Amino acid sequence: MTVDTAAYLADFRRRLELPAIVDVHTHFMPDQVMRKVWAYFDTAGPLTGRAWPITYRDDEQVRLKTLRDFGVRAFTSLVYPHKPQMGAWLNDWTADFAARTPDCLHTATFYPEPDAPDYVRTALDRGARVFKVHIQVGAFSPLDPLLDPVWSILAESGTPVVIHCGSGPAPGEFTGPAPIAELLRRFPGLRLIVAHMGTPEYTEFLDLAEQYPRMYLDTTMVWTDFSEGDSPFPPGERDRLRRFADRILFGSDFPNIPYPYAESVAALERLDLGEEWLRKVCHDNAVALFELD
Repeated sequence: MTVDTAAYLADFRRRLELPAIVDVHTHFMPDQVMRKVWAYFDTAGPLTGRAWPITYRDDEQVRLKTLRDFGVRAFTSLVYPHKPQMGAWLNDWTADFAARTPDCLHTATFYPEPDAPDYVRTALDRGARVFKVHIQVGAFSPLDPLLDPVWSILAESGTPVVIHCGSGPAPGEFTGPAPIAELLRRFPGLRLIVAHMGTPEYTEFLDLAEQYPRMYLDTTMVWTDFSEGDSPFPPGERDRLRRFADRILFGSDFPNIPYPYAESVAALERLDLGEEWLRKVCHDNAVALFELD
């Protein structure tokens, strides 16, 4: 898609009478962590399996300005540990980032380890509003007994959790809908936001959304040309996109996307599900979930 992203998004907001866009799936990390993530994408490692150029490989302040210029009112700083003894340190960083970045939803994370309940409680006490879990990168089961008290805390608090649990772009030992189905059976009060609409197990995760009214899905990378080439969304599920209009949230994966940000929104417009659907997905649903008024 060749377009002036800022101009396109300004026109998109004008046409839909949106005050802004809310993006629930953006990554801001400690500089050394972000650079390691970019280096991994550069090597087309086994968790990506294909060339993945980073479109917005800029310094932190430039990336913040870029999002704001795109009309993004609120966003996340999704981080995720890939080994023990990273979670608390990452949460310290995200707490500091949120304190100096008022339009960022204070984000936190965790890993299955004995002190996870303590640092999750600490993060909530410090104002965390959303958590991120990456089953593929962390290579752990969401059913690990060490996480039971964490899930209990988050279910009780009602704090949303963005969880990358689908088997795309490459399957992991613990990815897929089955562990999440069991997790929700045990903790039905969880507010999970299934990242990437559960790519590529779209139908199975929509089935779970039918069963669990507190479950959400985010649109990250779905319906873009990049994603449709490998993991096309089944046309037969369009009706359920309409039915779940109140539980689908816009996400982009900024800055780690291999195309202009405008494509993330244009892909939604191409679905032709109507302006009301777009307003809910790109703004209203997240405003309600995170009480952004």
